[in-house]
Amino acid sequence: MSQPMTRAQMFAFIQEAPRTGHLATVRANGRPHVAPIWIAVDPDREEIVFTTGSDTVKGRSLIQRQWAALCVDDQAPPFAFVIAEGPVTVVTDLAEIRRWATIIAGRYMGEALAETYGARNGVEGEWLCRLAPVRMVGERRVAD
Repeated sequence: MSQPMTRAQMFAFIQEAPRTGHLATVRANGRPHVAPIWIAVDPDREEIVFTTGSDTVKGRSLIQRQWAALCVDDQAPPFAFVIAEGPVTVVTDLAEIRRWATIIAGRYMGEALAETYGARNGVEGEWLCRLAPVRMVGERRVAD
């Protein structure tokens, strides 16, 4: 039987492994949009952080709607997932973008490549996005 997660367990699940997040936004014409993203947790603010280009579908959607949903899952049995939804704040401070781009890159590419990918992704035209979950649902052991 599946086991519900507490809020703290959900943030820990998101941070424990470099799983791809699937970000859902709504386009200007009302159609849904889903995109894979790299993520990290800012434990001091209980926010999920990611970067995106200012000229992407998700970037434009986040500026217009300032709201998103995110799903992160473990695809290995017995399976687990977290769904978070809430307002998204866009940060344009280049130093902050670069700092978080490096942290996120370290999670997914390893510490040896963190600076390289942080420099590549922490540039003008990229944004740091902070999703502050107001609703979270998480389950472990879904297939039990």
